[in-house]
Amino acid sequence: MDLSTTYLGLKLPSPLVASASPLSRDVDGICRLEDAGASAVVLYSLFEEQLRQEEMDLQYHMSAGTESFAESLTYFPQPSEFHTGPEGYLDHIRKAKSSVAMPIIASLNGTTLGGWTKFAADIERAGADAIECNIYSIPTDPRLTAADVEKTYLDIVRAVKETVTIPVAVKLSPFFSNLANFARRLDDAGADGLVLFNRFYQPDIDLEELEIRPNVLLSTPHALRLPLTWIGILYGRVRASLAGTGGVHSAEDAVKLLMVGANVTMLCSSLMRHGVNHLRHLERELREWMEEHEYESVAQMQGSMSQLRCPDPAAFERAQYMRAVKGMTHIHTAGWR
Repeated sequence: MDLSTTYLGLKLPSPLVASASPLSRDVDGICRLEDAGASAVVLYSLFEEQLRQEEMDLQYHMSAGTESFAESLTYFPQPSEFHTGPEGYLDHIRKAKSSVAMPIIASLNGTTLGGWTKFAADIERAGADAIECNIYSIPTDPRLTAADVEKTYLDIVRAVKETVTIPVAVKLSPFFSNLANFARRLDDAGADGLVLFNRFYQPDIDLEELEIRPNVLLSTPHALRLPLTWIGILYGRVRASLAGTGGVHSAEDAVKLLMVGANVTMLCSSLMRHGVNHLRHLERELREWMEEHEYESVAQMQGSMSQLRCPDPAAFERAQYMRAVKGMTHIHTAGWR
């Protein structure tokens, strides 16, 4: 039975990829992921704004009070003598590459075009096999148009692609007026892969302290429906690899994404909840499901239930809306009998 697949041009032994999470923050964690069966790992994100804040903090603390006494200027080293920046992250890439055989995919979140290209080049030199552009940005300026937002994404992809030779994936949110069109334009801009979808962490309100608090919730299998729908629509319409992330908790979840056309299925919340050994459980169940349903390879099932190949293509579109609503009405009515 052949579980192999290709993602971003990388030949992988299985479609089970560990997505960005705290599990990849140390090399031991990355080794455990590989031992459990992960075919590749996406490292936690390098945030440009965090690096810039570190530089500002260092500058402030190294300069504070130095003008009080002239001789104090000679006591302290200059801020330029300290190393702030991506060195820790780049060293993490190098150590990971020397410790495991599976591909290491770096995750980058920039704030400026120059930052995107500079850090992407650094990441390539450190030895990463690919870069996932985690374009995590929520437009809040009411004067910013949809065209402006999309142009920012496209400019980033083109700039990064012109800077590096390793594959570049783009992690997207679903909030675009025409995602199919935008995916095609990212494809034309050179994106080697599309990761569907990024989840924005929406804050909550602490009513006792009257404060806005960050609120991080692990996904549930219900989150699978959104990437399932859009991968099924995009399969065969873009050249880029397609990765499904969010809601993958069981082997059946992985099978569904593969059937609509995903090249890989990415896992985070299920590993955080059940531990890295959950990968072994998923791979075993994936093999059992394929054997029971007489599939000899992952390639055989990929895209078999996409919009292009589905006996009822309208199932991916609004034509199914009334059927779904009628079904819900029937359930509600039956419950009151």
